Amino acid sequence: MSERTFLDEITIRSIGVIDQATLEISKGLTVLSGETGAGKTMILTALNLILGGKSDSALVRKGSERLIASGRFTVPLSSSRFFDECGVIVEDGELIITRSVTSDGKSKATSNGVSVTASTLAAVSQLLVEVHAQAANIHISKSARQRELLDRYAGSDFNVAMASYSDLLAQYHGLKSRITALKKSIDKLDQELGELREFVSALTKLKLESGEYTQINADIDRLSNVEELRIAGAKATNAIEDEESGSLTSVGIARKSLEIARSKDLALDAIYTQLSEGFFLIDEARGALAGYMHSLEADPVRLDYLNARKAEITSLIKRYGGSSAIDIEADLLVERFASSANSISDLEGGDNRLKEMESDLLVIKKALVASAKELTHVRIEAGKRLSAEVTVEIQQLSMPHTEFSLHVESADYLSLKESDFTALGCDDVAMYISSHKDAPLVALAKGASGGEMSRVMLALEVVIAASHPVGTYVFDEVDAGVGGKAAIEVGRRLHALSRHAQVIVVTHLPQVAAWADSHFVVTKDSNGSVTQSDVRKVEGDERIEEIARMLAGFESSTSAREHAAELLSLRV
Repeated sequence: MSERTFLDEITIRSIGVIDQATLEISKGLTVLSGETGAGKTMILTALNLILGGKSDSALVRKGSERLIASGRFTVPLSSSRFFDECGVIVEDGELIITRSVTSDGKSKATSNGVSVTASTLAAVSQLLVEVHAQAANIHISKSARQRELLDRYAGSDFNVAMASYSDLLAQYHGLKSRITALKKSIDKLDQELGELREFVSALTKLKLESGEYTQINADIDRLSNVEELRIAGAKATNAIEDEESGSLTSVGIARKSLEIARSKDLALDAIYTQLSEGFFLIDEARGALAGYMHSLEADPVRLDYLNARKAEITSLIKRYGGSSAIDIEADLLVERFASSANSISDLEGGDNRLKEMESDLLVIKKALVASAKELTHVRIEAGKRLSAEVTVEIQQLSMPHTEFSLHVESADYLSLKESDFTALGCDDVAMYISSHKDAPLVALAKGASGGEMSRVMLALEVVIAASHPVGTYVFDEVDAGVGGKAAIEVGRRLHALSRHAQVIVVTHLPQVAAWADSHFVVTKDSNGSVTQSDVRKVEGDERIEEIARMLAGFESSTSAREHAAELLSLRV
């Protein structure tokens, strides 16, 4: 779990019923409980905003100008590059994301103090938190989501097979596009060849280099203003070197004045150090300025050459370039020149070249089919393992006779159509369950109730979390439709999941809350709001009282307290 991200803290201001609250969240299993309407869901709403969710001015607490949600995450060094790729910089292993929404609907997001877009946060969220609510369980019935879960479970084997397939698919489509372009060009072969050869001849003669036009402009500016630059440099040199009033002399006098006295006061010694640093920096600048003045010479011959060279490049750009800025067009011409040899080769080959390319396409397609088959094989083998492991988990969630089965349904490899080659391979994935021995397998969406679907989703996450990099899992209403022994087993499996990753659960069930490593209770005061003091971590007797309240529905029940203590002993 040390190599995973970790949510350290959530801070909330003016969201729904919550006036202000801060939760310091530990590793392991954290439970949020409280009476209905006390604001537990608002905490998840704040987390959703932090993770790039849609903003809504209706969430702003009545009477407030804006809401603020902030999350502080610990990010291991091994994961930093993934955040860099998303455009988010991690500083010293810490990432602080803040989201604000005004009462008129304007939203702002920052990451470690730097403004970012909500879409950036959404991309980063995939590396930080996996959120599951009743609504999320609906998505598991979709084939795309089922395939995504299987691919996550397959891990490195899938990643290798997918990389090979993606590369071959790109090669296939790239070559096919070249073939299509060549077929269209063969009819006007002579014209295109003439234009290409003329372009290559002009660029070869000019010997244009990438970035050259920009550098020429810079050199022309310098050589055209030598006298003005010399005057500015001379003034600056005089201001530094003047024996009576130069900055080097003045700072030197100030430094010398403090040299003896600085030993008698640390504050004065610090000022002396600053003056010394300034003295040496000015002295370095003086040296650099002297070198610059020495190199600053008028060169009319060079200036004439550069202006002529610029005119040649400009003329070529007007002839062959597009509508972008001239310096950009110059570099685009260099890139076009680099690829022109292949274009000429394709055109000069004509029908023979077309036949060669079509032959190459068949070779690539054969390799692509083999790669797609390997991807299917990886999924099938991973599907068998996932089916067996999830079945074990489900049966421990008070569904003792339920069997989970994942099927990989592939395209017909004997008669593949081009449309079968999707970006994710040639497979569809379907999840099924059988509710009792010898019962037929039924599609997950049709064969599972809401409570059963929650348990299937939990079983999947427990199995997949062991290898998946997400560090924090959040469950809201995962225990809906569950009670009694099943609720105890849900708590047990959530606790098992928390051995691999941080888990946060909003629950009404004492059987689930009893498994927590950390337990927070959210309450409302008499006016219906939740302030800092109303989100508290409970331990010891306070925790027994809260679980007793969850059991009995009211406080001060002796039998409920005894039952609560018994539930808490399950973790021991």
